[in-house]
Amino acid sequence: MNYFSIVIITKNEEHVLERTLASIQGITDDVIIVDSGSTDGTLEIAKKYETRILQTEWTGYGATKNSGIAISKYNWILSLDADEAIDGKLKQSLSDSSIYNDPHILYDLYFKSFIGKKEMQYGQWLRNHHIRLFNKTKIAWNTFLVHEKLNVPGGYKVKKLQGHVLHYTMGNFNEFINKLNKYALLSAEKYFISGKKCSWYKLYLTPGFTFFTNYLFKLGFLDGWYGLVSAKLSAYYSFLKYAYLKEMQTNAKDKNG
Repeated sequence: MNYFSIVIITKNEEHVLERTLASIQGITDDVIIVDSGSTDGTLEIAKKYETRILQTEWTGYGATKNSGIAISKYNWILSLDADEAIDGKLKQSLSDSSIYNDPHILYDLYFKSFIGKKEMQYGQWLRNHHIRLFNKTKIAWNTFLVHEKLNVPGGYKVKKLQGHVLHYTMGNFNEFINKLNKYALLSAEKYFISGKKCSWYKLYLTPGFTFFTNYLFKLGFLDGWYGLVSAKLSAYYSFLKYAYLKEMQTNAKDKNG
C-alpha cells in the first residue's frame, strides 16, 4: 500500500537525479518530477523510472514545489531535491503505516551532507535536519524565491524519523562557488522585493561572524580542509548577498533620481 507522494523539482540535474530516483524505488507509486526547462538528460533519466513529469516555468522554489504538490495522488508529501537520496533506514521508516494516521504531525528528517565523497559533519551542517514529510491538506510551501519554508498553522506536532536524507550538495568547490553565487543573487532579490535594507554592519561584519560561527562555534575545523574552505565560502556568500542588495538599492535610487 502507498501512503505518500514524492515531489522533486529539477533543472539540469542529470549528474545527481539517477542516484535519488534509485534510492526511492519501491516506496510509492507516485513520484512527481517538476521540471523547469532542463536542457540536459534530466528528463530522459526521469522517464527511466516510474515518474510523472510536470514541465513548468520557474516561479521560485516554494511556488514550483507547490505546483507538483497540487497534482499529487496522495495527501502526504515527501519533498526532496534532485540531489537528495534516502538511506535504507529512512526507507524503512517511511514504510510504517502508523506515521500517516494524524495529518497534524510533521516529520523532521535527519540529513547527511556531502561535498564530493566527503561527509560534512560540522559547521553549517552540524545537526542538520529539515521538515520534509507533511500532509498537504493544510500545509504548503511559502512562495519565497529562495530559502523557502513551510507555512505551518498552530497546533501541529513535529516528530523525527529514523534514517537520513543523503544530500550530495555539490561535487567540488567550484560547483559550491557557482551555487553560492546563484543563491546569493536570489536572496538579494528576495530582500530587495521585501524592502529589506543593506546596513553597513550586515555588509562588513556579518561575513566575519558567519565564518567564526561555522568554523569555531559549530566546530567546522573538525572537518579539516573541507571545513575551512566551507566556512570561508559561507562567509563569502554572506558578503555577496548583501553586496548584491546594496547594488540593487543603489541602482534603484539612481533610477528614481
